[in-house]
Amino acid sequence: MKYRDIPHTDLNISLIGLGTMTWGEQNTEAEGHEQMDYALGEGVNFWDTAEMYPVPPIAETCHRTESIIGTWFASRKQRDKVILASKIAGPGPHITHIRGGSRMNRDHIMQAIEGSLQRLQTDYIDLYQLHWPDRPVPTFGTRDYSPPKGAEPVPIEETLGVLAELIEQGKIRYVGLSNETPWGAMKFLQIAEREGLPRMVTIQNSYNLLNRTFDSGLSEICEEEGMRSLPYSPLAFGRLAGKYRHGAKPEGARITLWERFARYNGPNSDAAIEEYAKIAEDAGLDFAQMSLAWINQRHHVASNLIGATTMEQLKSNIDSVNVELSGEVRKAIDTVHHRYPNPCP
Repeated sequence: MKYRDIPHTDLNISLIGLGTMTWGEQNTEAEGHEQMDYALGEGVNFWDTAEMYPVPPIAETCHRTESIIGTWFASRKQRDKVILASKIAGPGPHITHIRGGSRMNRDHIMQAIEGSLQRLQTDYIDLYQLHWPDRPVPTFGTRDYSPPKGAEPVPIEETLGVLAELIEQGKIRYVGLSNETPWGAMKFLQIAEREGLPRMVTIQNSYNLLNRTFDSGLSEICEEEGMRSLPYSPLAFGRLAGKYRHGAKPEGARITLWERFARYNGPNSDAAIEEYAKIAEDAGLDFAQMSLAWINQRHHVASNLIGATTMEQLKSNIDSVNVELSGEVRKAIDTVHHRYPNPCP
C-alpha cells in the first residue's frame, strides 16, 4: 500500500480508502466485516462512512453501515489501526427521516455526532465531514447554480463553532467538506482563518473519468491552500469497470436495482466509456484498474474511496494501487476527455 499525508494534520492515510455505503443494503454485516478484515490486512487504514448510509437512504436501513463498523470494532479490537471518517447529512427531501431533516446547526450536529459515536462504538472520529452544504448548490448530478429560496442557510460561523467544541472535547480530530463548491471551500477556509476556527483539511466530491469538474476550480484550491481530495464514485457506480457496457444489467448491481441511480448515464457517457475501455484494452490493462489508477496519480488526491459488493471487486480495486499509467495512456485519456468533457457531473 502507498500512503499520503494530509497537510495541517498528523494523518498519513492509505492511497486506497475503504468506502462502505453498500453495507446494510447490498452487503450483509458478515460481508462488511470480511471486507474490513481484508482491507486492513492489505494496509488500507482509511475508512469512510456516513450517518445516512447505506444507500439508497431510507428510514428502514438508515444508520446500519455505522453499526456494522461498530460491531467490527467491538469484535476485532483494532480501532487504533483505523483512520475513521464519517459525515453528517445536510438538508434535503430525501433525508427527512434523519432528525426531521438535517441541518448544520448546533442542535443537529450535536445529535449527529453522539449518534455516530454510539453506533460506531468509538470515542472519537478522526475526520468528520459535512456530507453536503446547508445551502442549495448543484450536487449529485445537477449542473447549474440557482440563488437560494426559502429558509436561510445555517451560517458557516455557527457550523465551525460547534465543530470547534467537538474537537476540544476530543470527539473529533479534524474536519472536512463533501459535495462542496469552490466558493464554499474558500469561504470555509477564510472564516476559519479569520475567526480562529477549525480548518477544513479535506474535500470529498465525486471524481472520475466521466466527471472531472473538480479540476476546474477545486484542484487549484487543494494545491494552493493545502487541502486534499477524497474522491468518491471513482468507478461511476461501476460504469467505468465496464459493468454495464452494451446494455448489460448485472443481477444485484446498484443501477440494476434502483433506477434512481442514473447520475452516470448522461449524454455521451456511453461513447466516452467505450473509448476509455478501448484505451485500457490497447494498453493491456483492466478497465476498472485503469480508471482507479488515473485517480491515484492525481496531485490533489489523498485517498481514492473505492466501494465493492464482492470480495473479487474489493481485491481488484485495492490492487490498482500497484498500477502506474504511462504518459501515453494518460494522454489518450485526456484526448477522450476533451472530446466528451464531463458528460456526468
